[in-house]
Amino acid sequence: MKFGIIKERKNPPDRRVVLSPEACKKVIKNYKQAQVIVEPSDIRVYNDSEYTEQNITVANQMQNCDVLVGVKEVPISALIPNKKYFFFSHTIKKQPYNRDLLKAILEKNIEFYDHEVIVSQKNTRLVAFGKYAGIVGAYNGFRAYGLKYGAYNLPKAETLKDQQELITQLKKIKLPNIKIVLTGKGRVGNGAKEMLDGMGLEQVGLKDYLNKSFNIPVYCQIDVLDYNKRKDGERSNKQEFFTNPSEYKSNFFRFAKVSDIYIAGHFYGDGAPYLFTKEDAKHTDFKIKVVADISCDINGPVATTIKASTIADPVYGYDPETGEETDYKNPNAIAVMAVDNLPCELPRDASVGFGQSFIKHVIPAFFNEDKDGVLERARMTKDGKLTDRFSYLQDYVDGK
Repeated sequence: MKFGIIKERKNPPDRRVVLSPEACKKVIKNYKQAQVIVEPSDIRVYNDSEYTEQNITVANQMQNCDVLVGVKEVPISALIPNKKYFFFSHTIKKQPYNRDLLKAILEKNIEFYDHEVIVSQKNTRLVAFGKYAGIVGAYNGFRAYGLKYGAYNLPKAETLKDQQELITQLKKIKLPNIKIVLTGKGRVGNGAKEMLDGMGLEQVGLKDYLNKSFNIPVYCQIDVLDYNKRKDGERSNKQEFFTNPSEYKSNFFRFAKVSDIYIAGHFYGDGAPYLFTKEDAKHTDFKIKVVADISCDINGPVATTIKASTIADPVYGYDPETGEETDYKNPNAIAVMAVDNLPCELPRDASVGFGQSFIKHVIPAFFNEDKDGVLERARMTKDGKLTDRFSYLQDYVDGK
């Protein structure tokens, strides 16, 4: 079985890779039938020599590989027919901008597996970059606070080597006695929490956060039932919220009244209540002045996120009165950090973490007859057709 690590060709360039040199070495060591060939790349965070130093072949031989593995969408012109591919296609939600890509995958008889749908039997994602989005997003939120108020000037995350360097920079800043609310307790939320803990911030419980004043900066990490409640006043239930979110309404405003920074690291499901609306942001009691929206759903549950920002220009201002973009340094403006490809700013750490999960959950399936069904669940196309699990995409492919 030959695995090919393809060069990333999407613009803007993405420096991440699914398998680092160490990861490739581990695959070959653990599976005698496995070979790994790395396509040469001048943008990858690991240069070609780092692979050859581990005795990994670097060559333009993707045609000779059985399984081709990448991170971002492969340009249609670069797709090799009749191969197995792994990458993020951004098609499972019928994203219109990638319809032609999925159509080409079918036309080229590619057996395609999307990283986003590599899930367990309980439908839990097994490989993801979410933790690293949380890590960088939290850092960028504090950077945005410093820029808005002229309090300090943190370097951009992309200029730093790894998570530890980000934490080292955060430890240098001095914050006033502000309150920071963090939503989400999954990969993203807990990645952000690592940063808050790493810089030495004190975590406080929900009741104290809402009701007490502190003479030091503090944070509170909250879960879905802390900021949502049943419309009828009955007792809330987490499982019910996920299966029937329309029965719930947001209870987030009580946090907005006492928070200075909001870090959004939650997962937002279809039909769930918005955390806060544009009307909420207009309210005189709405205190939040910096939003680090890691989830980055445009015009969605976090009303201040009116567009995605970029690594080059990560912060913009939101005017609560007009609902439009403004200078984030304006006193009334809410500074918004809504970069939608945050792990790209920490490519080495993100690649190592993702590769560990890929080796643990995906690689074995090629050598154990997919006994846990990992490949079967993630396979979107086969023999030029959508698989049953993804047949709901047929009208999308057909352009209907």
